[in-house]
Amino acid sequence: MRFTVMTLFPEMIDAVLGSSIIGRAKSAGIIEINAVNIRDYTTDKHRQVDDYPYGGGAGMVMMAEPVYACYKAVTEGIKVKPRVLYMDPKGKTFDQNMAKELAKEEELVFLCGHYEGIDERVLEEIVTDRVSIGDFVLSGGEIPAMAMIDAVSRMVPGVLTNSESGVDESFENFLLEYPQYTRPVEWREKTVPDVLLSGHHANIEKWRREKQIEITLKNRPDLLGKAELTAKEQKYLEGLKR
Repeated sequence: MRFTVMTLFPEMIDAVLGSSIIGRAKSAGIIEINAVNIRDYTTDKHRQVDDYPYGGGAGMVMMAEPVYACYKAVTEGIKVKPRVLYMDPKGKTFDQNMAKELAKEEELVFLCGHYEGIDERVLEEIVTDRVSIGDFVLSGGEIPAMAMIDAVSRMVPGVLTNSESGVDESFENFLLEYPQYTRPVEWREKTVPDVLLSGHHANIEKWRREKQIEITLKNRPDLLGKAELTAKEQKYLEGLKR
């Protein structure tokens, strides 16, 4: 799978996505990540990418032509028009289901804006998805793009090893993840729950599911309506609510 990031700050992408699990997947050739500098597609000697907004207002707006020229260059030779995701606070909120959906694509292009945004005309021309990572505003689209690439990459076969499997992670099946513990058994007078030391796999699984339900009810009760619970788990949830 190939990710292309259209950005004014390619060094941000290279610095963050070159290590850990994602860096290992890049080295193995499972995924490819290319950061392309939009400024390289300007035509004036000052390499200008922004200008004042029509109608007045604070800040600057990225111009359409450098963005479009960059897009044409990065998509040249791609037979099928790729999905182009614009990092936009006004867009659809990114979640785990979207990560799974995007992981089925062979090519994804991320467009990162800066300043007060990008000329709307080029967005209408090339963007297929406007995506937000939450109800807040950042200085640019690079951090959202990197977060999405990390999340999507984890869904690509071969990126995670068996020991790193994402099956039981937060938001899978609309439940948050259960607590994790490792050695030593006692740390600062806090001990690992006895059930995790018992070796009884059925009891451990039951404890973990109950913890997932407890934590989701406490922190993200909005998710529980979508979670698939057994009759016993539903009864346990009702008991917690009471």
